[in-house]
Amino acid sequence: MRDLIIRGGTIVDGTGDEPFVGDVAIDGDRIVEVGKSLGPARREIDATGLIVTPGWVDIHTHYDGQATWDPLLAPSSWHGVTTAIMGNCGVGFAPVRPDAHNFLIELMEGVEDIPGIALHEGIDWKWETFPEYLDALEAKPRAIDVGTHVPHAPVRAYVLGDRCNTDYQPNAAEIAEMARLVREGVEAGALGFSTSRTLLHKDLKGVHMPGTFAGSDEMLALGMSMKGLRHGVFEMVSDHLGDDDEWMWVKGFAEQTGLPVTLVATSAGAYEGNKMYNIAEESRRHGMDIRPQIAGRPTGILHGLTSNFHVFIASPTFKTRIEPLAVEDRVAEMRKPEVRAALLAEDSPLIRAALGTSPSDASLATSLGAGSLLWRIFPLGERPDYEPDRSGSVAALAEAAGVTALEMMYDLLIRDDGRELFYQPLGGYVTYNFDFFRKNMQHPNVLFGLSDGGAHCGVIADAGMPTFILTHWARDRVKGDKFPLEFLVRKLSSDTARAYGLNDRGQLKPGLLADVNVIDFENLRLHRPEAVNDLPAGGKRLVQRAEGYRYTVKSGQVTFEDGVSTGALPGGLVRGGREAVILPMAAE
Repeated sequence: MRDLIIRGGTIVDGTGDEPFVGDVAIDGDRIVEVGKSLGPARREIDATGLIVTPGWVDIHTHYDGQATWDPLLAPSSWHGVTTAIMGNCGVGFAPVRPDAHNFLIELMEGVEDIPGIALHEGIDWKWETFPEYLDALEAKPRAIDVGTHVPHAPVRAYVLGDRCNTDYQPNAAEIAEMARLVREGVEAGALGFSTSRTLLHKDLKGVHMPGTFAGSDEMLALGMSMKGLRHGVFEMVSDHLGDDDEWMWVKGFAEQTGLPVTLVATSAGAYEGNKMYNIAEESRRHGMDIRPQIAGRPTGILHGLTSNFHVFIASPTFKTRIEPLAVEDRVAEMRKPEVRAALLAEDSPLIRAALGTSPSDASLATSLGAGSLLWRIFPLGERPDYEPDRSGSVAALAEAAGVTALEMMYDLLIRDDGRELFYQPLGGYVTYNFDFFRKNMQHPNVLFGLSDGGAHCGVIADAGMPTFILTHWARDRVKGDKFPLEFLVRKLSSDTARAYGLNDRGQLKPGLLADVNVIDFENLRLHRPEAVNDLPAGGKRLVQRAEGYRYTVKSGQVTFEDGVSTGALPGGLVRGGREAVILPMAAE
């Protein structure tokens, strides 16, 4: 008798093959059989009319602090994620000297917008070295598995101290010591090394993070420290992937180590003429594994009274009279005619930017309500549409109503008792469609990533990216071609797992880990993001819930039923060299 059978569902097994109706049988933490009319079992789940998929493997999260105190790792676990990889973008909390805790917290708060008060309260710092950090992670049971990179910034801070984010160039001995620390962490079970070379990433004081301006000799040395290991992914976010110099050392690492590179491009040059993808393809033909990451939609800033940003936030009346209030009191105050008149009359750099004007006279700014930016900011409502038409923008709604865009923004801001949020896609959204994303998502070398689960707590809520990808790209899109469901499931599970050498998961096959989602696909949907104060010390974050995940199974145990935790905590730490082994490309 089996422990668990998921019976009669439409199985989308993560291989990319066509779905089929059948059963999935589980004993202990493993899938033991996939077929028809299996059974009996101690427990059965009726999946008739539902889809059955592998658990999602999210390779780009920032739960580095949260994983030390939170067993659920929500919101990712709400969205069918059963394995999350953190330590991305070169930030994290190990290695760390006892006097550098505050530095790493301020760095994480600045780069990833995770409240410092929560990190100070939640992290117990039972480690100094990276192996000790891994041991601390492994000691805590969770609803999902976690794995992590060795991040560049803490390594640099550990070796260089106060010089780590200055223009000081480390000498050969210092580079060698940094390389030793990376090797030590990866040998102990880190899944790879991560770094950031983008000007977007700054600490709380506005200083660029350690490693931003590191030379190619340092970058290559730290990567090469993983040479000879059976695992180790080099993860990098970079402004320089349009430059040949950057590609020379990236390809040098991939060629000399045989290990994978995964890249997040933050400059237009990487996409001109499909440069990044062409290089990745050429490299793959020569046995080098280089995989760009892409999200399923543009990263979006969320404006609203419950987020940390909106167009009136810098206005004098808002700062002095409204900002100190709770949300319900903010709404009550903003409904007063005299407050509305005052805010609409005031000038601020944010208002000028939103309106596409730079006048000194605020009344002129208000009268020019069809400014450029407000044509690309959209109220989300209760059922968010992330690929909206121009007619759904704040400026278009204002034009249709015969009011200024600023007036429309104001009135929508206090709608739904202040719970309304506005989506501002980064990158311009000038075409009002996601054709760019569809083109790049279908590229064979691309990995789906960039959910940033656990991060950007005040202005972004993208941890539900797997749910968005599934619903929008397989079912709901109306502005162009969609993707087959089996393709998306493979990209969210098998492809991401295998990229990190997690060959024990990502597909519904006998012998593999029993990480499974049972989904009411027809009714799967995202809710509007909401603000909650559930981090340590009452820290605030924006989260987005979903409905339609009927069951999530981790290592054979049901961890969520209809979005509610069962209390089961079968997850743990995945270590490189143990669960993670990079297979030669020919074996894939």
